Amino acid sequence: MNLIIFGATGTLGRVVVVQALEAGHNVTAFTRHSQFKYTQHPNLRVVQGDVLDGQKVEAAIEGHDAVFCALGAGRKGVVRAAGTQSILKGMKAQGVRRLICQTTLGAGNSAGNLNFFWKNIMFGMLLRPAFADHQMQESLIFKSDADWTVVRPAAFTDGSQTGAYKHGFSGASPDGLTLKISRADVAQFMLAQLKSDVYLHSAPGISN
Repeated sequence: MNLIIFGATGTLGRVVVVQALEAGHNVTAFTRHSQFKYTQHPNLRVVQGDVLDGQKVEAAIEGHDAVFCALGAGRKGVVRAAGTQSILKGMKAQGVRRLICQTTLGAGNSAGNLNFFWKNIMFGMLLRPAFADHQMQESLIFKSDADWTVVRPAAFTDGSQTGAYKHGFSGASPDGLTLKISRADVAQFMLAQLKSDVYLHSAPGISN
């Protein structure tokens, strides 16, 4: 498939790019970092631009089968929601419907999955702007007419791809969640949505 990945130079986006290439997809990596260098690959195209530039985003989306969104701005807000709005407008203009977007566990009806520390200290204080940005990001996606899947991962780790994680939960929390998951496992789960409609128009949580 022809895939475009926004947030392609972020800590998760890079892993999605690598795994997508390994799976044989043609990949466009959209990044604002003109100096960032990927390993050369015949199926990789790098487009430099700002996700808030609607014209640039729309032009980059043309000809793709699916869009991946892994936008991040650390503790800051704004970029995730505003960038996603730009992506949704570009998708609609280009007639591209499939969107797979990473947000965060704890957003929306998954708040009950968090423990006291994550709910009150991390998202309640330290990461409040980022969390609010994710909430707005999800709201925009849910109101869109795209064929979307929102993936809500727990805290990222640098572990290897295991495939041994829980997924599909929202309000009710499975027993024994660690509230951690490797970026490699999140990327694998996101790419798996290309072959499945199980989570179409759904927001599954994912965690070890």
